[in-house]
Amino acid sequence: MKVTTSQAKVLARGEGLRLESGPGRDGIFKVRGEDTGGAFDYFVVEVAPHGGPPLHVHHKQEETIHILKGQYKIRIGDEIFYGQEGGFAYLPSRVPHAFLNLTDEPGEIVVVYTPGGGHRFYEELGPISRGAHPDRQVIGALFEKYDMALLGPPLSPD
Repeated sequence: MKVTTSQAKVLARGEGLRLESGPGRDGIFKVRGEDTGGAFDYFVVEVAPHGGPPLHVHHKQEETIHILKGQYKIRIGDEIFYGQEGGFAYLPSRVPHAFLNLTDEPGEIVVVYTPGGGHRFYEELGPISRGAHPDRQVIGALFEKYDMALLGPPLSPD
């Protein structure tokens, strides 16, 4: 049996693998599943004013959100929560979720996925979601490829 050991990593603010995570969102992966033996991803997401992902579900990945900057509306299942700087949300796998930056300023959150490997999804999503006319069917197929499902539009502020 082969045993692999993860390598220590120290990064400054803004360092890491920067990926477009969708319209108005960039993610900076500090560690990826490849760095942690598949255990988790840890990344900082810069969220555009009034930006956030569409309603979706992860079939296998657990997700956490720690709010560093901004105020957010967060949907987990059928419930709506509101969070601000210092707030935290756990989004269990198999539970539909979305979030929305409610402010006129860019926001910032820390996201952890477990198991890791989520950066591969964003490597493919960024280029197709930021095109002139993103194709919802292509994006939906990409969600499926990475064990997720696109369920609906982004949240509205009201």
